[in-house]
Parts: sequence; structure tokens; C-alpha cells
Amino acid sequence: MKKLFVVVFLVLLLSSFVSAKLVVWCSENQVPALERLAAEFERDYGIEVEVQQVNFGDIKSNFLVAAPAGEGPDIIVGAHDWVGELAQDGLLEPLPFIPQRDAYYDVALEAFSYGGRLYGLPYALESIAIIYNKDLIFEDEVPTTIAELESIAMDIADDEIVGFIYDAPNFYFSFPFIAGYGGYIFKETADGLDPTDIGLNNEGAAKGVSLIRSWFDMGLIPRGANYALMDGLFVEGLAAFIVNGPWATPGYRDAGIDYGIIPFSEIELEPGVTPKPFVGVQGFMINSRSKSKIEAVEFVVNYMGSYRGQKAMFDVERRGIVRSDLYAEVEAQGGPEIYDIIQFSASASVGTPMPNIPEMAAVWGSMEDALNLVINAQDTVQNALDAAVEKIKAAID
Repeated sequence: MKKLFVVVFLVLLLSSFVSAKLVVWCSENQVPALERLAAEFERDYGIEVEVQQVNFGDIKSNFLVAAPAGEGPDIIVGAHDWVGELAQDGLLEPLPFIPQRDAYYDVALEAFSYGGRLYGLPYALESIAIIYNKDLIFEDEVPTTIAELESIAMDIADDEIVGFIYDAPNFYFSFPFIAGYGGYIFKETADGLDPTDIGLNNEGAAKGVSLIRSWFDMGLIPRGANYALMDGLFVEGLAAFIVNGPWATPGYRDAGIDYGIIPFSEIELEPGVTPKPFVGVQGFMINSRSKSKIEAVEFVVNYMGSYRGQKAMFDVERRGIVRSDLYAEVEAQGGPEIYDIIQFSASASVGTPMPNIPEMAAVWGSMEDALNLVINAQDTVQNALDAAVEKIKAAID
């Protein structure tokens, strides 16, 4: 009843603002869907929505300059990890509600939450998964546990074929195995992430990094493995299992590789324990300094937040899905592209949003240093992680 009252109030209020105009900044891929929905909004309310294309890499930086001066767009389309900085600066308007909230995956809503409030409406997500070569792995041999993957990969490996390879020193790709065992970056609290509580050297994190080190110690992953080597071997059909994301699979299809995807939701580290990958989420955020905030909220919440709006964005961009009802419809379509979207979306369903607070910048280099030391047997797991956490704390301080 409360939501109905809010919607009716907005409709009545919007009818008195027919001279208002909304400006949206987005990157190239979102323009077609947004222009279509903007036309519907103008038809319904008489309020123009101008969709302006801006290079994705420039949206946040330009917004940080324009918004404090009361200029720039009313709405931006961007990544969830912008939220912490923009909300701390008071530049984002929290959303009062979103329709059909229960249809959204928790991980997508968590990504745009900060300090207990929702600062963006998600529409697409992205994560990584395990990808395998079907010419090397029979369908009845697809592993459901990491132990099975290790065994199959060791059996397949020879002087030419690499059984398992991924960019292990890169914290982004190794995080699933650390988080799966209980390692965390910043503690989640009722008020958001606590950057003073870092769990990258706790027992779970050490267990995950020890697992990663064991793959190098047993010769399963060759030392010196990096993204370029992994990607090149898989394209040549010389790698059985890799870890990668949806940006890579179109190239694998073009190269003629018959691949399968194992979402992290379908493989266990141990009974009941799955790896937890990072999840990146894209969404709509409202300028708190906008002179048309009410209109902007209506467009974001009830147009982009509707099933119709979400489907329009998916039909254009074909990216990971944030709503369970849309997921079910898309899954029924079938086809190679849909297969990729469904599998990577399933992987994201057990993941955790990449921290959306500025302190995250201190984590990447420190953890990459720690992983390199461990992988190359230059330090113990615990010592390397303890040192990394101290470096992160010092950088934050």
C-alpha cells in the first residue's frame, strides 16, 4: 500500500513538471535501449529524456567535476564500485524503493548498497567461471569438485597439453578460492563494509592461498602462468581447464573451440563449500544535485526498474542478468550466446560484489605481491598474507 501511494504521488507531482528535462550519461552500448525507453517516458509524462553518449572511462571522472557544481547529468549509467566514492562525496541520491525487489538477485542489490542504503538500480552483472575444452574433457567427466578437476587435469597433462592454467597471481582471478573458504576483504556490517576489519589473512584466506600454491607445487599449473599464456593456450586447444570471463568466450567460438562452462555454483571446494568469485554490476545512479530528482527517480525506478526496462537493456547488451524472472525467460531461448550468459550469471549468483568503497584501491597490489611470493615459494602463506594486510592497512591509514 505504501509503494502504491508513493507511485500515485509521483505521477501527480510529475504532471506539474512538464517543462522538466532529464539528461542521462551512458556509454555506447546502452544508447539504443535507453532511447526507446526515454521515448516512452516522454510520451507518458511529456518530459524529455536526452541520452548522451560518453566514453565509459570518462563518465565517473567527468561526473566528479560536474556534479558538485550543480551541473552534468541527472542520471549516470556505470559500475557499482563507483558508489562508495560518489556516495561519500554526497553526489548520489538514494533510491526510495524499487518495484518487484524480490525478483532481483541479492548480490546485485548488495553491489549498489552503501551505508545501508541503495544508491543505484542494477541491470547487468559480470563474473568469471571455469571454462573447459570439450575435445579434451568428456561430458561424463566434467568435474563437480576441485579435487576431481585436479585429478582429471593431471591425467590429461603431457608435454603439449596443460591440464589447468589461469592467471593465479592476479587477485581478481584467485579471489574465488580465497573467499570460498571464508577469506574476506572488508567485513560486511549492517552499515556497510568496514575497512578496518580485513580478513585476507584469516584461516580461510590462508587455506585458499595454500590450495593455489599446491597447484604450482604439484606441477599442475606451470610457474610463470599469466593471462596471455592461458588465453593463447586455450585458443590453440592446448589447455583443458582455465578460469576466465564472458568477454573471452566470443573469441573462443571464433577460434573454433568447443568449450563448456562450469559455474562456480556447480563445483565444490569441499562438501557444501563453493568458490565465490567477484561480481561486477552495472546500473543507474541519480545525481543528488539534480534539479529534476523526482523525475529522475521515476524514470530509474519505474521505467528502468520494470521487467520491460530490464528486458530492453538485456536485448541490446546481452549481459549477465540481475532478475530471476528474466533469467528464466532468457534460459528458455537456448543457443551458444544464451548458454554463456546463463552459465556466467549462475556463477555470479554465488559470488560477492567487488567492494564499492575507495579503500579497495589499496588491496590489489598488496595481494598480487603476496600471491607472487607464495606461488614462487619465496615466502610462507601466512607470512605473505600478514604482510599484505599490514600494507593494505598502512595504505588506507
